[in-house]
Amino acid sequence: MALTEWKLGETNFRSDTAESEAEPDSPRPWRQALRKFRRHKLAAAGSVVTLLLIAAALLAPAIVPYDPKEVTGVFSAAPSAEHWLGTDQVGRDVFSRLVYATRVSLIVGFASVFLYVTFGTLVGLVSGYFGGWLDMAIMRITDMFMAFPFLMVILVVVAVLGSDMRTIILVLALFSWPGVARLVRGSVLTIKRLDYVRAGIALGYGTPRILLQHVLPNAAGPVIVQATFGVASAIMSEAGLSFLGMGVQPPTASWGNMLTDAQSLTVLTEQPWLWIPPGAMILLVVLSINFVGDGLRDALDSQP
Repeated sequence: MALTEWKLGETNFRSDTAESEAEPDSPRPWRQALRKFRRHKLAAAGSVVTLLLIAAALLAPAIVPYDPKEVTGVFSAAPSAEHWLGTDQVGRDVFSRLVYATRVSLIVGFASVFLYVTFGTLVGLVSGYFGGWLDMAIMRITDMFMAFPFLMVILVVVAVLGSDMRTIILVLALFSWPGVARLVRGSVLTIKRLDYVRAGIALGYGTPRILLQHVLPNAAGPVIVQATFGVASAIMSEAGLSFLGMGVQPPTASWGNMLTDAQSLTVLTEQPWLWIPPGAMILLVVLSINFVGDGLRDALDSQP
C-alpha cells in the first residue's frame, strides 16, 4: 500500500511539474495577437504613420509657422522657404492649414467611431443575449436605419442642423451604429450558448456581469477591426461633405474644404500646391488606418 501511494504521488508530482514547465511555452492570446500584428509589415508601417499624424495634430500649434486663419498678404504664392507649401488664394499658409486640418479629420474620425461603436455594441449585446421579441424589435429598427440612403440623409440632416464639426460627428454616429449592432449580435448568439456562460448563469452572476465580463471580451475582436475601418470611412465622409460645402466651413481648415479650390481648372493646372497636399494626406491616412485594420483582423483571427 505504501509503495502504491508513493508511486501515485510521484506520478502526480511529475504531471504537475510537466504542466508548470509547459505553461511558459504557451503564449497568452494577447501576446500571440501582438506577435501576429508585428509580422504584418504594412500594418506596422500604418501604425507608425497614424501615430505620427496624431502627434502632429496634438502638437499643431508648435509645428506650424503661421496661424491657419491668418492672411499673410501673399496670395497664391508658390512653395518657398517662407511658405513651405505656398499660400492659397486668400493668402493663408497651406502647410499650417494642412496640419490643423489633420486635427479636424482625426477628431471627426475617432469621435464618431467611438460614439457609434459604443452604442452599437450595447444594442447588439442586449439584442443577441435576450433574444425573443426584444431582438426582433431591435433588428427591425436596425434594418430601418440601414435602409436609408446614407449620403442623402446626411446631406439633409446637415443642411437642417448646420454644418459644423459637432453636427458631422453626431450624424455619422447616428447612421453608422447598425452595422456594429448586427456584428455584435451575431457573435453573442454563438457565445451565449457556450459552457462558461451557462456556468456563470448557474452560479447566479448578474446579467451585466455576464455581458461585460464574459460575453463582450470574446466578441470584441470583430468590433475592434470594424472600428478601425470605420475611422477611415468617417474621415472620407467628412472630407466628402466638406468638399461639397456641407461639412466643416472655412476659415476652419479641413482637407475637404481645401480641395474645394481644385474645382477650378486654373488651380488644377497651375497651382498644384493647393490640392495635391490635402489629397495626398487623405490618401495617406486612409491607407494607413486600413493597413492597421488588416493587421488587426489577421492578429485577432482565432486560427493559428
